[in-house]
Amino acid sequence: MTVRGRTRIDAQYGLLTSIASEARVSLSTVSKVVHRRHDVGAATRARVEELLARHGYVRPGEQDPSAPRQIIAVFRDLSGPYTLEVVRGIVDAADELGVDVVTGTTGQRSISKWLEECVALDAAGLIIVISMLAEDDQRRIVEQRLPVVLIDPLSAPSHDIPSIGVTNWSGAREAVQHLLGLGHTRIGMVAGRSHSLAGAARLHGYRAALEEAGVAYDPAIVRSTDFDFEESLIASLQILRSDDPPTAVFAASDAQALGVLEAARQHGLRVPENLAVMSFDDTLVAAMACPPLSAVRQPFEELGAEATRVLVQLAEGRPPASSRIELATELVLRTSTSVRRPASTG
Repeated sequence: MTVRGRTRIDAQYGLLTSIASEARVSLSTVSKVVHRRHDVGAATRARVEELLARHGYVRPGEQDPSAPRQIIAVFRDLSGPYTLEVVRGIVDAADELGVDVVTGTTGQRSISKWLEECVALDAAGLIIVISMLAEDDQRRIVEQRLPVVLIDPLSAPSHDIPSIGVTNWSGAREAVQHLLGLGHTRIGMVAGRSHSLAGAARLHGYRAALEEAGVAYDPAIVRSTDFDFEESLIASLQILRSDDPPTAVFAASDAQALGVLEAARQHGLRVPENLAVMSFDDTLVAAMACPPLSAVRQPFEELGAEATRVLVQLAEGRPPASSRIELATELVLRTSTSVRRPASTG
C-alpha cells in the first residue's frame, strides 16, 4: 500500500470516529452502516448516512469523486508529429473521462522506474508507447496486476497485457497494390527494422502484394532503417543507385518518406514524374511535403483515445474482450504518386 493510500485510510477512520460522536452512537454502529449491515434501526441509519454524506465519506472500494485520478503516458521521446497526435488523443479522451494525464519519456527513466512511479502516484495505470518491454517488466505487470496498455509495442507482449495498433500488414499491402495499379512493377521499399512488430508487418504486406501480382521480390531495392529521416536518406540513395533502380518507393513511415524525397532530389529525379513515393503514417508532415505524400493513414488520435479508454476500464476491473486491438488504416492519395511513365529514349 502506498503512503498516500495509508494516509487516506487513517483520515477516513478519524472521520468515522467524529461521526459516531456527532450521531451519539458507537463506532461499531457507524461501521455497520458503512458496511450496509441490516441490524441498525432505520432512524439511526438515516442519521448516520446523512452525516457520512455531509462529511464526504467514501466507502472502501468506492471511487472518491473528489480525488483526481491520474494516468501516466510514457513515450520514447516527445518530439515529432507521431507523438503529438497520439498524445492529443490520450489527453482528449482522458479529459472526457475526468482523468488527469502525466506524460514522460524513457530517455532518462526506464520502464521499470515508470512502473514504480505509477504505484507511488497511486495512478490508475500506465500507457506505454512504442517501447521494448523487458521480460522482468512484463512479469511484474502480470504478477502485480498493474493496469498497463501498450501502443505499437516493438515486441510481442504477454497475452495478459493489452496492446493497441493498426492494420499494418493490410495497410502496406493496399499501398503497394495502388502502386502496382499505376503500372509500377519495380517497387523499392525503405522498411522498418525487423525487430519492430509494425516494421515487420509492413514489410510482409509489401511482399504479399508483390507476390499476389506475380512480381519477384528483389532485396537489392529494399533497405531496413529506423523510422528516421537521415538513415532513410542514405538507404534511399543506395536504392536509387542500384543497377536496376525502382520507378516507385514505398516508405514505412513519413520520416523515411521525406528521406526518399530528398534522395530523389539529390539524384536528379522528379517526384512523381520519375519516381513515385508512397508513405505510411500520414502525420501532419505528409500533406506539407513537396510534393504532398500519398500515404497510408494511421488513426493516431483514435489510437491514443482507445488506449485511454481500455486503460481506465482495466483499472476498474474490466479487462478488454481481446488483448490485441487493431484499428483500420486508410489510403490517402496525393500528388507523390502517379501512373508510371515510359523511360525516355531521347
